[in-house]
Amino acid sequence: MYGGTYNLLNVTLPRFGIHTSFVDADHVENFQKEIKENTKAIFIESLGNPKLDVLDIEAIAKIAKQNNIPLIVDNTVASPALLNPIKYGANIVIHSLTKFIGGQGTSLGGVVIDAGTFDWTNGKFPEFTEPSKGYHGLKYSEALGEIAFIVKLRLEGLRDFGGALSPYNAFQLIQGLETLEVRIKQHSINALELAKWLENQKEVAWVNYPGLESSVYNTLSQKYLPKGQSGVVTFGLKEGFEAAKKATDSTKIFSLLANIGDTKSLIIHPSSTTHQQLTEAEQLSAGVSPDLIRLSVGLEDIEDLKNDLLQAFKA
Repeated sequence: MYGGTYNLLNVTLPRFGIHTSFVDADHVENFQKEIKENTKAIFIESLGNPKLDVLDIEAIAKIAKQNNIPLIVDNTVASPALLNPIKYGANIVIHSLTKFIGGQGTSLGGVVIDAGTFDWTNGKFPEFTEPSKGYHGLKYSEALGEIAFIVKLRLEGLRDFGGALSPYNAFQLIQGLETLEVRIKQHSINALELAKWLENQKEVAWVNYPGLESSVYNTLSQKYLPKGQSGVVTFGLKEGFEAAKKATDSTKIFSLLANIGDTKSLIIHPSSTTHQQLTEAEQLSAGVSPDLIRLSVGLEDIEDLKNDLLQAFKA
């Protein structure tokens, strides 16, 4: 899970009385084990960042449905061009628009997609069935039916917590969305070729990409991501932490940035940057090892990208 998301769930939300049980998502039964009487949702990343674990969305959705709670899926890394989690039972899908959808890394934005498939009247969510003090006694579920959640999010969430997208950023993100389908296919092609190439480099200890036959997530990726496995690749260097830091600071085409999904290639060493505020144990639970380097593979010539990494390894 992305470091910022982990801190939101682990540190910030508890201040609001909202607590999270973290599970090993490779074993679906772990979700059921952690569900309590007051559990209100299951939250997952369809393609984990930076672990790149592909989750069995359909199986997790069944557990959520059995327990009368919504399944929320962060689908940022896969993008809607490669995966539609709603098709597999997700109730709410979110994306960081700053990544593949925007494609340029110039505009901040996010989107919430409500499938309209969750029954908010099942007794666990009185805020949807009881009169709203903020809107003259409006009962969301009664008045709005399947769009109750998304309207409530606009009326209360947007009004009370902000999060309004600026018109100019919206314009830029819509422009990016127009070419998403074309870009994400090439991102996936470049990433797979680069991952295969990395497996044969003497400086590299391991490579992680769901499209590789060597990946433990390859079978799930064929089910959920048959059109491509997106543009993020992770790998480790045999020389470890310091070598990984040095390599990420030595590339000339790969830009040292924390973003992903840009048309240009990006590189980062999460252990010393995006996840450095976490303990070593927390980093490992989030899929970050000290030697891990994360690439967001762009649309440049693949041979140029290989040569750039080679000279960084030498450095």
